Amino acid sequence: MSSRVVSRQEWLTARLALLDEEKALSKAQLALAEKRRALPPVAMDKEYTFEGPHGKVGLLDLFEGRSQLIVYHFMWLHDIDSGCPSCSFALDNMPDPVHLNEAADTTLAVVARARYDRLARFRERMGWTLPFYSSYGSDFNFDFHVSQDESVAPVEYNYKDKATLERDGIGYYAHMDGQGISVFTRDDDRILHTYSTYGQGADVMLSTYRFLDLTPSGRQRYINEFPLHDTYGTAHEPAHHH
Repeated sequence: MSSRVVSRQEWLTARLALLDEEKALSKAQLALAEKRRALPPVAMDKEYTFEGPHGKVGLLDLFEGRSQLIVYHFMWLHDIDSGCPSCSFALDNMPDPVHLNEAADTTLAVVARARYDRLARFRERMGWTLPFYSSYGSDFNFDFHVSQDESVAPVEYNYKDKATLERDGIGYYAHMDGQGISVFTRDDDRILHTYSTYGQGADVMLSTYRFLDLTPSGRQRYINEFPLHDTYGTAHEPAHHH
């Protein structure tokens, strides 16, 4: 934040100049979204098995009868047998699914490579309502490159192979689960994969950042620096003014 205090007119001149840039960015984002929607789909010919609250299900079941499916690939930290704080922050930012479900014929589901009983306990602890599914024992995470095991599939994350990841100094992705978003649509029982994004590309869901970007202090913390919401104590609660 600038320490210089100015007149209202000087502020307005600067604000209007910024508004022109905001409009240009918004127009570019809309054009990019149009190109994203125009990507040619890929038919999903491979069968996958997940476990959910009602037992074993297939990818088609994750749609819950709707025409579109957004999967959030949730990182499970196997070393501590718990959900990733960054992914948990992302889930805290996700919308109430009612508008997606009822008005947009779209299901948002969370998939993680952990045993379902672990996922269910963590979901309950965090108070989330989004549907959770386990891909444990399935190739799903490996085929969508959010889990890495060279005995199952070549290492790839964010469209980079192992050598590129290591060259770019982010080789740790070659040895762990990652996060991402994948989008599917269906024509009756035929499933089509239309889009996947990883890393910073998945921060589209971080509404907290969208609000903090409006403020002088900005984002303040990187995504993995936000604690799990159930660790916030009463000492952090704002005072109530009457």
